[in-house]
Amino acid sequence: MIEQLHPRIIENKDWATLLFVLAFAVVAITKSAYENRFSEFTKLIFSDKYVKIYRDISHLKSSFTVALFFVQIISYAFFIQLTMHIFEFPVKTEKTDWMLFTQIVTFLTYFILAKYLIEKIVGTSFNIDEFVDLFNLQKATYRTYIGLFILPVNAILFYRDDVPKIVPLAIIGVSACISMFSYFISIKTYQNTIINKLFYFILYLCALEIAPYYFLYYWITKAAQ
Repeated sequence: MIEQLHPRIIENKDWATLLFVLAFAVVAITKSAYENRFSEFTKLIFSDKYVKIYRDISHLKSSFTVALFFVQIISYAFFIQLTMHIFEFPVKTEKTDWMLFTQIVTFLTYFILAKYLIEKIVGTSFNIDEFVDLFNLQKATYRTYIGLFILPVNAILFYRDDVPKIVPLAIIGVSACISMFSYFISIKTYQNTIINKLFYFILYLCALEIAPYYFLYYWITKAAQ
């Protein structure tokens, strides 16, 4: 009796390892180049000193912000793909699928940049462009903080099998709390501007802070059916 041989499928994790090493290298280089700023940045969740010091809009396009933007995109993309793999959404998704990772990275990059440009246009139209710029800077700061927070977690989860579903849910919960905290800090910091232009702020909040995520949630749940 001739035994039938089946080709063994070996998962290719080299691309992920390379990206993890690159992301951590960028963080290390950024920390070395901006030692004091990075130190204050890591204390963001415990103190608003960083937000008060680096509140000038020019910091939104600094090399510090750009470098960590690259890291956060990689971090969020890994987390999304790992979550899809753990929950088998919308179908069985392989965490080693580099094509899917590329698609997620592309979507995230376009989504964040398109939302930023639309917010700039709306801010100018409502004559609240200065507030929108400062608000964007603060949101980007906390979004980057969350990205750095989950990066080492992603590295651990990627090389483990049978990860409990509670793990990504817990990370999402913590991230949501940090995001809500950032909104609270933003409203507290710019409360005078918000009160003076409350109507435009509510329009801005509904159109660009609630609607995009609602439609994204609707699209995801629709695809899952």
